[in-house]
Amino acid sequence: MQLIAMITMLIDHIGLLFFPGEMAWRIIGRIAFPIYAYALVQGYTHTSNFKKYALRLLLIAVLSQIPYQIVVNEGGLNVVATLLGAVLVLRMLDSVKPGPLSALLIAGCCIVMEVLPFDYGAYGLLLVLIFKYARSTQILLMHLLLNLVYLLSYGWVVQMVSILPTLVIVFGPQLWKAMEARRVPAWVWRSFYPAHLAILAVIVYMAGTG
Repeated sequence: MQLIAMITMLIDHIGLLFFPGEMAWRIIGRIAFPIYAYALVQGYTHTSNFKKYALRLLLIAVLSQIPYQIVVNEGGLNVVATLLGAVLVLRMLDSVKPGPLSALLIAGCCIVMEVLPFDYGAYGLLLVLIFKYARSTQILLMHLLLNLVYLLSYGWVVQMVSILPTLVIVFGPQLWKAMEARRVPAWVWRSFYPAHLAILAVIVYMAGTG
């Protein structure tokens, strides 16, 4: 699934840059984020050193920020910053009892992610929370509900495609495990986001000066 996440993200960004009028590229790209969100939850759940895990995300986010602003969004924070924010929220939620305080914490962080803005904004955080706390078919139903809310509120039609990897997670666990068994080297997985953005940023710069 790592390879699928990287390829579909690359397709998304190529479409954004070079084929903005062709939605097929962006539709394929919607597959990537749920995989990254699910991988984040798995990484958080199984890491033996949270501080090291969070610092690694911070480093990737910092390295990615300038090429992200060149390629994707001049005024926003990249998706790894969103994942870092989400994992910090998970950590904070683990330190408080479920109830009004945790609800206020989530609401406050959602507002922050929308205002700054983070890539995917509150949607990104809420999807991570779904993967963390929902179980079985609840994951699919809550992801679908989240997509419907954003469809009605912001017209995120293509985001409905993001339900596909969640379908595999919920109804095809053996297929998912088989896909997960074919992992790319850790350094490739960690470096791909900033590296591919940097390459695309160089292409953009050269095209603009050529």
